[in-house]
Amino acid sequence: MAKIENVLYTGKTHTTGGRDGFARSDDTQLEVKLSPPGSGKPGTNPEQLFAAGWSACFIGAMTKAAGKRKITLPVDTAVDAEVDLGTADGTYFLQARLAVSLPGLDSKLARSIVDDAHQTCPYSKATRGNIDVVLTVV
Repeated sequence: MAKIENVLYTGKTHTTGGRDGFARSDDTQLEVKLSPPGSGKPGTNPEQLFAAGWSACFIGAMTKAAGKRKITLPVDTAVDAEVDLGTADGTYFLQARLAVSLPGLDSKLARSIVDDAHQTCPYSKATRGNIDVVLTVV
């Protein structure tokens, strides 16, 4: 496991009530009511937050990958992330799908950027070998 030599940023939150609670960042830029998935209650859930964080980070990693190729990502680049919460043998697990849209880019180039981003994105690294992940270029 690689050890961080230089911390660039630390996200800090305080959460109460678990999946039926409230989370707030130390700078109050994030204040979110939490609710269990499918409950119909107001609020979001950890899987949605994870999907949003991962997709934002993944776009950043694709931007770096494109920059190494001396190109700019299309302005309408998007990642649709789906994070599933499920069980197997009574134990909870996650799995994920990232559908990446890079309109106007050649499909081989787009796939290459996605593959490079998946190697460098910290969320991708954290999940590699731990959960099933499917990446598609749409």
